[in-house]
Amino acid sequence: MFNKTKKDIFFRTFEEMADTIVEAAEYFAKGVTDLSDVESFVKKMKEYENSCDAKTHTILSELNKVFITPIERDDIMALTTSLDDVMDGLEATSTRFLMYGVKEKDEHITGFADILVRSAHQIKSAIDLLTQKKLLPIREHNIAIHGLENEGDDLLNLSITKLFSDVKDPIELIKRKEIYERLEQTTDCCEDVANTLETIVMRNS
Repeated sequence: MFNKTKKDIFFRTFEEMADTIVEAAEYFAKGVTDLSDVESFVKKMKEYENSCDAKTHTILSELNKVFITPIERDDIMALTTSLDDVMDGLEATSTRFLMYGVKEKDEHITGFADILVRSAHQIKSAIDLLTQKKLLPIREHNIAIHGLENEGDDLLNLSITKLFSDVKDPIELIKRKEIYERLEQTTDCCEDVANTLETIVMRNS
């Protein structure tokens, strides 16, 4: 069950990470609709990633200081890592637009961005419930995240099928394919968050 010692620092930092992911996902979704200033877009996404990295460091530092934690140490590590992976996925994808010189709006990319925004909000809602010790309601959000990951799978299949059908330039095809796949992998990272939260619910309820 939950232990009250050091509850605030771990749970508060989880909330901050979730907030950062929501902000970053929304900024990403807005950014991919207008890639006229890719450098500024990438720079801002890097700032979000650095912020999330700092919060990860805070949690790891606290784990090294204390013997008693509000939930299992392994669960704290797994949740921290999975949240950070979502942010890393968003940031890594944004850098591809600059590296590959992608400046045209792409309906499949904006579709993935919408899935990731909705996933980020589900993650935030689940983390808020965790910090309030309302464990069983977290499952509703976990189920929603799994559903969104399935949407990401379907969109990847659709986008790559259309890519090979419509795009004749092999270099452009490679660029778009990697971006689509990285975005789908980021929806997988969101699902990893849900899986970790499910483990926490099972252990503590």
